[in-house]
Amino acid sequence: MTTKSAAAAARATVYGYPRQGPRRELKKAIEGYWAGRVTADALGDASAELRHANWRRLADAGIHEVPTGDFSLYDHVLDTSVMVGAIPARHRAAVEADALDGYFAMARGTRDVAPLELTKWFDTNYHYLVPELGPDTAFSANSVKQVAEFAEATALGLTARPVLVGPLTFLLSAKPAPGVAADFRPLTLLDRLLPVYAEVLADLRAAGAEWVQLDEPALVQDRSFAELNATARAYRDLGGLTDRPRLLVASYFDRLGEALPILAKAPIEGLALDFTGAAAANLDALAAVGGLPGKRLVAGVVDGRNVWINDLGKSLTVLGTLLGLADRVDVAASCSLLHVPLDADVEHDIDPQIARWLAFARQKTAEVVTLARGLGRGTDTIAAHLAANRADLAARNASALTHDPAVRARVAAVTEADGRRDRPYPERAAAQRTRLGLPLLPTTTIGSFPQTAELRTARADLRAGRIDDAAYEERIENEIREVVSFQEKAGIDVLVHGEPERNDMVQYFAEQLTGYVATRHGWVQSYGTRYVRPPILAGDVSRPEPMTVRWTSFARSLTDRPVKGMLTGPVTMLAWSFVRDDQPLGVTARQVALALRDEVRDVEAAGSSVIQVDEPALRETLPLRATDHAQYLAWATEAFRLTTSGVRAATQIHTHMCYAEFGDIVRAIDDLDADVISLEAARSHMRVATELAAHGYPREAGPGVYDIHSPRIPGTDEVVGLLREALAAIPAERLWVNPDCGLKTRDWPEVRASLENLVAAAREVRTTLPGPLS
Repeated sequence: MTTKSAAAAARATVYGYPRQGPRRELKKAIEGYWAGRVTADALGDASAELRHANWRRLADAGIHEVPTGDFSLYDHVLDTSVMVGAIPARHRAAVEADALDGYFAMARGTRDVAPLELTKWFDTNYHYLVPELGPDTAFSANSVKQVAEFAEATALGLTARPVLVGPLTFLLSAKPAPGVAADFRPLTLLDRLLPVYAEVLADLRAAGAEWVQLDEPALVQDRSFAELNATARAYRDLGGLTDRPRLLVASYFDRLGEALPILAKAPIEGLALDFTGAAAANLDALAAVGGLPGKRLVAGVVDGRNVWINDLGKSLTVLGTLLGLADRVDVAASCSLLHVPLDADVEHDIDPQIARWLAFARQKTAEVVTLARGLGRGTDTIAAHLAANRADLAARNASALTHDPAVRARVAAVTEADGRRDRPYPERAAAQRTRLGLPLLPTTTIGSFPQTAELRTARADLRAGRIDDAAYEERIENEIREVVSFQEKAGIDVLVHGEPERNDMVQYFAEQLTGYVATRHGWVQSYGTRYVRPPILAGDVSRPEPMTVRWTSFARSLTDRPVKGMLTGPVTMLAWSFVRDDQPLGVTARQVALALRDEVRDVEAAGSSVIQVDEPALRETLPLRATDHAQYLAWATEAFRLTTSGVRAATQIHTHMCYAEFGDIVRAIDDLDADVISLEAARSHMRVATELAAHGYPREAGPGVYDIHSPRIPGTDEVVGLLREALAAIPAERLWVNPDCGLKTRDWPEVRASLENLVAAAREVRTTLPGPLS
């Protein structure tokens, strides 16, 4: 096809869309079902209504081919496990008794049965439920959801493309099932899985699907020779099927690398590539393999993970180059729009100047459509869009809102010594033990306690003017009293104030730092029905005044036990925000770290002997390619140390991480030089304790013994068992006892019972240890 005809064929599409609805209707319907207020039929109706509204909105905006199958009641990877029949043995009875309740049991667990493990989806803040597989796994096709949703879209008169998690990514994202050898490789099940995918593809073809998208983001990571061979075999076999739709294999989040020539030669009809950020390298790589003659290329030129407007002129240049490399070039966002909020136009409280720089899912959809029009019909048809876009980009680049000379001067003055404690860890540990006087296996929590309806009402009342600041602060003080009193009675050793004043662990700080912008409706799915509103980092960062001292000091006044000061670390402040794309991340991290360093010093000066700086996002932000790790870890660990290194030796610095694979960053965890680290471990059966031990990690650690992402209450015996596993890897004098994560999403009855069991378990295990107990 000539360049001209390729341009004329340009179409607009997206890979996925936010699921929640404009007012988080899906969250309300699902949680209503869990609470017994909403029937299964009503939940189904609400879900269908949201899907149909999304598809109509996309079509009305000019999207030519809408995605189906991306909508989920909890998680699209869990949906894939159901599609291929990969149901854990402990959940089969529940699934057979009631498919919907069994589905939610796999996601959330039950009183007696643990859920699937939860971890991050590549380097995003979305969590997926990890498939559990073993040598005895028997796959079976169940395409009911995929076929039904495709049929819904076509019944609305729309051209639709089913989207499935690809077989390689499904297997490479899985883990060995409980009881299976840790060295079992789920990829060995590929030949068993491919016939199931073939059956699902045949079902979709029979339903009328012309194209099916198979998402393979796992292929943008470093892959072994065996994994690349498996990729070639998978798409040779699937491409060789006679009864199937045309196949579009999609990759995103980074450059495709070694898998690109394999997929370019595979007998598939299309390839979808990311051309944003580091993935811009896909352009030269695609040219190097001779392009995609005879194939469809879907070009992800609009950043699907950040909220800034696209540089339309730059994207058109990329698209113009791509026209010579494929028979058909379509335009898309770089990945599913699941990772951004829904609509920037409803954010009326944001500075109008900044608002012009923002693009959420609806605006990104419009950008995709505009680019497809310009590519297919010529730039004259979008001249007004291009002019307005150039003006907005220039205004952002020149704005005083994005540049603070004082902040930049402070960053430039940082020295290596600023990022190091003045005493080595062994000396600090001795000073801290003397100051704190804690028993072996000290108990603590991660920070937050349940965010009750009363707390949410109080915040709403304050925003609406129904109560004043004094009345609001009185409610917060009452909550802190209850949290501190409970912890004392339960026997917890190092207390927290419970964070009742905080709406979110990042947003709370962002609202008090310069350079950040908060949204009112910018919800993004983190997992299941858990949605967050990531703040937007628009300019240079500083801290005008203390942010946490008031509440930590109040909690300390209520007890003689240590109370942790609680802050969110600089890497997580970046990872769980929408960050600037106009300067290196390392520069932004230093700015945030210096602002937090001021807070740490003030918390210490107010009397806190223990300060926790949480970095749950350190691992999730690790680049997907190993060649990029060293540079990232250098600035990330420096930012943490810059935040925490200004305190005295006797002040104990804690950090916390959760729901990620830690084995490949243990050295970086060591380099943080924190005195105590707490990590998720309950769902992963203490794997992280073994990883720390294998590395020779020399500091104190608290691998979690209470999975807070499930409503299950762990029994004392269960916690004792986990502690004994932990003690096999970590000496008692360096082992802490704590939950996996904060408790804000749990109800008070669950928290009370679980923490009481946690304390009882710690006491029971202490009695079996040699030496003094306190």
